[in-house]
Amino acid sequence: MSERRLFGTDGVRGRANIHPMTPAVALQLGQAIAHVFRGRGRGRHRVLIGKDTRLSGYMFEDALASGICSMGVNVIQVGPMPTPALAFLTADMRCDAGVMISASHNPYQDNGLKLFGHDGFKLADAIERQIESLIDTGELDNSLSPADEIGQATRIDDAEGRYVVFLKKTFPMHLTLDGMRVVLDCANGAAYKVGPTVLSELGAEVFALGVEPNGRNINEGCGSTVPSLAADRVCEVRADVGIAVDGDADRVMLIDETGRVVDGDEMLALCARDYAERGVLKGNGVVATVMSNLGLEKVLEASGLNLKRTAVGDRYVVEAMRAGGYNVGGEQSGHVIFTDHGRTGDGLMTALQVLAIMARSGKRLSELTADFVRFPQVLLNIPVGTKQPLESLPTVQQAIRRVEDELGDRGRVLIRYSGTELKARVMVEGEDEVLVRRYAEDLAETLRGALDTEGQS
Repeated sequence: MSERRLFGTDGVRGRANIHPMTPAVALQLGQAIAHVFRGRGRGRHRVLIGKDTRLSGYMFEDALASGICSMGVNVIQVGPMPTPALAFLTADMRCDAGVMISASHNPYQDNGLKLFGHDGFKLADAIERQIESLIDTGELDNSLSPADEIGQATRIDDAEGRYVVFLKKTFPMHLTLDGMRVVLDCANGAAYKVGPTVLSELGAEVFALGVEPNGRNINEGCGSTVPSLAADRVCEVRADVGIAVDGDADRVMLIDETGRVVDGDEMLALCARDYAERGVLKGNGVVATVMSNLGLEKVLEASGLNLKRTAVGDRYVVEAMRAGGYNVGGEQSGHVIFTDHGRTGDGLMTALQVLAIMARSGKRLSELTADFVRFPQVLLNIPVGTKQPLESLPTVQQAIRRVEDELGDRGRVLIRYSGTELKARVMVEGEDEVLVRRYAEDLAETLRGALDTEGQS
């Protein structure tokens, strides 16, 4: 199977106006998406387009719409909207596909395209390869629609309201957030309108940050990648909880009342145990990636729950959840997925799930996460010239087995290549941080040596 040129683990991404994130490529992608989906069923087909608040979003929105309409498919534009909202609306409005224009937590100079099918789930690898093939072969040049069949582009104004209603329905009807003081950092991104609206309509007193996007300040010193801003505000106003989402609001970091950051692993543990206690947890456990802390595994074990690990990337988490019948999964980075409600990571929905636990139990977030013991984790990034298969490096495999034997069941070793860069990731977890760092540095040195010698033999 040929290597994909455009698509990475989460759509197409890069610096705006540098290949592949150029208007010309976006137009071709629009044509290919329309070509793929107009061949399914009868009637006029529709593709939904949403975006975050980046300056380049307008450019890519128009290029995509032009490509899609040129193939005789209609376009519905919803403007700035969280990625999970785009996924929900694609399915809710019975569209053939959805395209989200966003580079998630990256700075404004970057942008990306995330593609969703009619069911609101991210497109399968096979369809992404089909789209790339259509662009490579030039087949699209002969598939343009005649003038009287060109598609139409329309913009709908009630998309925000639909998503707000959807989010509120994921919060228990018998509960409210009355009396709860909440700091919400929207990262000057896609949730800057819907986030404060949802929380205030549920009764919370909202202290909003990052709600003044100007096209260039998305994720700048704010949001889930810089949760210290929300943490400082929590302490300043004595809030009950802080919520920090990223630019497209598909991930979240929470802050307890003391200002301590609560990451995706802790949210997964908290929500899984709550679901289990209420008898609604499916699969008797959760799905997370190989990067999730060993502490998550141990706290789940203590509750009789299991942890299934996947490759890094929320799409792989979702695939494993659907295949195994799980309804809770996610990543340490704050992508948390509840398939009973949504189809992808949703920062606001995740926050509401935790707020519901707080409201139901009457406990503070610090109390609810007090028994989560995080294992020291050291991650080293090693530049590499080529990605020699790790299993072909005997000295590396021997070193891994030696460290694993010494750690036993109280530690983990993971060495993998980055999916987007010429780097190897060396991760070691254990109870003793000094020892863990030494192990990681030794493994990194062994890997460098093996790539220089064994990798060239």
